Amino acid sequence: MQVWSRQRGVSLIRARASVDTGDRPRWRTPARRRERGFSLVELLITMAVAVVLIVIAVPSFKSLTLSNKLTTAANDIVNAIHVARMEAVKRNANTQLCSNAASANSTDTLGKACTTEVGAVYAMAAGAASQVLAGTVGISGAVQLKGDVTAIRFGGQGLGQKVGTTTPYTGTVADLCTSQMSKDNHRIISMTTGSILVVDTSSGACP
Repeated sequence: MQVWSRQRGVSLIRARASVDTGDRPRWRTPARRRERGFSLVELLITMAVAVVLIVIAVPSFKSLTLSNKLTTAANDIVNAIHVARMEAVKRNANTQLCSNAASANSTDTLGKACTTEVGAVYAMAAGAASQVLAGTVGISGAVQLKGDVTAIRFGGQGLGQKVGTTTPYTGTVADLCTSQMSKDNHRIISMTTGSILVVDTSSGACP
């Protein structure tokens, strides 16, 4: 017991001495990090890499945009053909997909209604022609037609015939293209036996 008391007394004395002498715990202060910016060489290298990426990316982006415009315009024509077919069956009346050429549309009631509104659809009702679908607006600017769109007329059975003929049409309906691309710059819409539609991609001069 005496030994313990002495040890405790020594501890208390040391603690008091520590307080009296003003000892404080020593904390390590972190070393300040050296702040460093970009050097001129690093900045020039970064700019050079950025310029190379832009030179590569811009033409690719332009080609992608033009390709999408071609595909969209071709899809609009295909949709117009489907509308003309469905309206003919539903109404049990003649309908017509309009060409951009007045001579291709003919001079009868449906043909005169079409004028030169490419991709529009008109239907006969009570002896008069009424518009079912407005013309395609995507054929402008960079997107052009190679040749004229074939005017297709549908009867109540839903089979398409070239205007002025009496047999189901087989051949090219429209060839959409752009001269601002050197490859895959055509979308060719074809019809087989008055019903089957196919859109092919090809390369060539435009128009």
